[in-house]
Amino acid sequence: MAGLLHRRRVQDDARRAAGDKRQDSDLVFTTKWGTPIEPRIFNRSFELSARKAGLPRIRVHDPRHTCASMPAALGVHPRVAMRVLRHSRISVTVNVYTQIASPETRKALDQLNDSLDSENP
Repeated sequence: MAGLLHRRRVQDDARRAAGDKRQDSDLVFTTKWGTPIEPRIFNRSFELSARKAGLPRIRVHDPRHTCASMPAALGVHPRVAMRVLRHSRISVTVNVYTQIASPETRKALDQLNDSLDSENP
C-alpha cells in the first residue's frame, strides 16, 4: 500500500508540473504527460534500475515468476499468489508462473552439485 501511495504522490507532482499538457488516466504508471508507457521504454528503464541496484540482468517478468514461486515453495496456497499477481485463473499462476523443483529434482541437483564439488580441489 505504501508503494501505491508513493506512486500517487509522484503522479500528483508530475500532474502539477505538466499542467494542462498532462492527460488524465486511471493508469498507475504513465509517462510524465499521463500517457501509457511504451513497452520498450519500460524495459530499458527496468534494466537500468536493475543495473543501478547491482542486480544481474533479468527479464521484466522474472519478478512475477518469483512472486508466484516463493510462496509456493513455502507451502502457501497458490490462490494467494494468484490474488497478488491479479490472475483471473489459478491455472495461469500454477502452470505458467510457479516454478518449483520437486523433491526428486532437488535431490538430483544436490547430488550433481556434490559430484562437481568433489572433482574440483
